[in-house]
Amino acid sequence: MHGYTDNKQALLKRLRRAEGQVAGIARMVEDDDYCIDILTQVSAATKALEVVALSLLGDHLSHCVAEATAQGGPVAEEKIREANAAIARLVRS
Repeated sequence: MHGYTDNKQALLKRLRRAEGQVAGIARMVEDDDYCIDILTQVSAATKALEVVALSLLGDHLSHCVAEATAQGGPVAEEKIREANAAIARLVRS
């Protein structure tokens, strides 16, 4: 079971909303809308995906990493490395 299982429907709802925003951005480009208006929508879609990413990260830390840490050993070390790498990717993007 994944840590986000309890939160799955909310995540899917947010992802569908972000998907709709991206489709709207594509229409704006096709329709030659004003650049600033398109950039505003890109920013909103980016923020929506960041919310999903942070939610998944929180679920991962409180479920997967917490379980592995309780077990200790190489599994815990690997989960902590994974979490650190995920955080680094989020910060860079």
